Amino acid sequence: MARRDQQRSLFSPAAGFWGADRRRGNAVPQTVSDCTYSKELYNWYNMPVDFNGYWKMLSNDNFEEYLKALDVNIAVRKIATLLKPDKDIIQNGDHMIIKTLSTFKNYIMEFDIGKEFEEDLTGVDDRKCMTTINWEGDKLVCVQKGEKVGRGWTQWVEGDEMHLEVRVEGVICKQVFKKVQ
Repeated sequence: MARRDQQRSLFSPAAGFWGADRRRGNAVPQTVSDCTYSKELYNWYNMPVDFNGYWKMLSNDNFEEYLKALDVNIAVRKIATLLKPDKDIIQNGDHMIIKTLSTFKNYIMEFDIGKEFEEDLTGVDDRKCMTTINWEGDKLVCVQKGEKVGRGWTQWVEGDEMHLEVRVEGVICKQVFKKVQ
């Protein structure tokens, strides 16, 4: 028989990511005692921020300068600056999938926090880099090691807005997204 503290609902405000899984039709535990893996339970209690959801772009400041610093050709830069891509984020503990969706190109990034991986940026600036993403407090901080110096991004949530700062060679682009689902 489960103890009383194990019976508390995982659908509390602190457990919003389970609610997102439930809305997507995934099987989710109903109580703490239903968690089958200790890592699953650890991640539930220790996830700093819930990025799950669909995010619509509100603003995109200094994006063309950022693309210039990446040596993106002028034709692609002009098209890219007209777009307002959405983000669809699925977060399950330390595993994340970030989909950047637009009418021109889509980019999908899947990773485990704290584990370095080779990122193929074909369709962005056609480079490969070694990428590591870690939590720094309530922010996700990405470091991309490759041809370009100081490349990476920082992402955090304030209320129903997600802020994303992408950087390369001292150029910073600031993007803001609003959660719609």
